[in-house]
Amino acid sequence: MTLTTRFAPSPTGLLHLGHAYAALTGWRRARAVGGRFLLRIEDIDATRCRPAFTQAILDDLGWLGLDWDGPVRVQSRHLAEYRAVLDGLAGRGLVYPCFCTRSAILREVERAASAPHGPDGAPLYPGTCRRLSADERAARVAAGEAHALRLDMAKALAAVPGGLTFEEEGEGVLPCDPARFGDAVLARKDAPASYHLCVTHDDVVQGVTLVTRGVDLQPATHLHRLLQALLDWPAPRYAHHALLTDAAGRRLAKRDRAATLRDLRAAGVTPAEARARAGMAD
Repeated sequence: MTLTTRFAPSPTGLLHLGHAYAALTGWRRARAVGGRFLLRIEDIDATRCRPAFTQAILDDLGWLGLDWDGPVRVQSRHLAEYRAVLDGLAGRGLVYPCFCTRSAILREVERAASAPHGPDGAPLYPGTCRRLSADERAARVAAGEAHALRLDMAKALAAVPGGLTFEEEGEGVLPCDPARFGDAVLARKDAPASYHLCVTHDDVVQGVTLVTRGVDLQPATHLHRLLQALLDWPAPRYAHHALLTDAAGRRLAKRDRAATLRDLRAAGVTPAEARARAGMAD
């Protein structure tokens, strides 16, 4: 089987050295064995993504010396595919509409004596709308009430009896615990599909066999494996890598205004020097 990796940035800002490290990791793994390296633009969040950043991503990767195989997959051009997946899950009774606002969820969580928390530290959704009758759900949807779509975790786990695992490079086969996510959102009120749904769908559509991504995304693998099992999709292998940090030990991030590749280029830094700064010297 041909090794296929991918780099899948969101065009919500300019790339920095942390992105360069992630892109180079996947690109080098594929090129070392004559495999395929793919580029995907994850632009589902229309409120934050900008076409100008998409072009900047293409420019920066080209400047770094990276190339990719086949056309760039742009998620916003494939909304019908994600909707079809959601409709299939809904037809099996595995998702339900959630009409709760964030403030309403927080109020209900605060009333609880104790609330379990997800991998990101936030309280898990308490299941308010899961308890609505089918008639009430249908009436509120028909009335045009804004809603998200949540995975019914208990039903989903019951649909895939037996333990789920994923293969982490260097660690072997690891057990999965998707329940830690609770009733995860698969489509938001302001986005037609969630990261979790889109990334698992696109990995199988594009034939990705090795997912290289930051270790901060390793917890998401537990939920992704559940979705793969529910939809009878093949599971890739995973290689979660360390994150680049600044002098203070903080991970490089757009929100912290980490130096961008565009800044480095404007300052006269060469592509080879940028690769070296990213820890990926030639």
